[in-house]
Amino acid sequence: MEMLYEKLIEATDFIQSVISGKPEIAIILGSGLGTLSDQLETPVVIPYKDIPHFPLSTVAGHAGRLLFGSLHGTPVMMMEGRPHYYEGYSMRQIAFPVFLMKFLGVKKLVITNACGGINNDFSPGTLMIIDDFINLVSDNPLIGINDERLGPRFPDMSEPYSLEIISLAEKVADNLGIEYSRGVYAGFQGPYYETAAEIRSIGRMGADAVGMSTVSETIAANYAGIECFAIACITNMATGIQKVKHSHQRVLEIARLSSVTLSRWISSLIKALESSR
Repeated sequence: MEMLYEKLIEATDFIQSVISGKPEIAIILGSGLGTLSDQLETPVVIPYKDIPHFPLSTVAGHAGRLLFGSLHGTPVMMMEGRPHYYEGYSMRQIAFPVFLMKFLGVKKLVITNACGGINNDFSPGTLMIIDDFINLVSDNPLIGINDERLGPRFPDMSEPYSLEIISLAEKVADNLGIEYSRGVYAGFQGPYYETAAEIRSIGRMGADAVGMSTVSETIAANYAGIECFAIACITNMATGIQKVKHSHQRVLEIARLSSVTLSRWISSLIKALESSR
């Protein structure tokens, strides 16, 4: 953990040598959901490969860049793409960008993802506010010796996603006429699409959607004292519910179509968060 702290300092020093000011809000853009980055004012772009110790993203639909700029006058940081556990990274490597956010001064984190729907009321294109999660991976970023400089040994998870931001996001969506749902997200290891039996089991656990990201980032954010909010884009119905075979290309296409609405929602939420301060 001592080495992790030193790596974070090195990455922070590099980024601060490139940008000016401190980002207040960070946004993780999931598969095919990069439209929001087009709205960034005075952007500074840093490829992941240039940042010391930063994990690279190898999946289609993940550009692999950090962007810094402002939205409606609020300094923001955006991740265009993310690393995943199934790519061979450790959970701490996956959490590295979130820990880095803390070092850069981020106070709030908005997470997005593309995932599969389990709730039969959903359909491809549904936008779901995540109000809780289930970790289906027997690992997480906090396992190992703890460093109190990063966070407490036993962080509370009674409110993993900020109820205050959820309430504000709902008001913003209602004002914009954007339809949305709320539900529980289950984090699955991947990289294969779940079997029908697994989906039946996950559904009985209480999950409304399932995907291969987000949970470790949520855990890391809560641990680091960063207020968290997340929206899942349902790009396909899960195995046993969907009548056709899964395709990552189809996932990216649905995410791309939903990206415009999702970007409008998040952009307006950023503006509302700034106004509510």
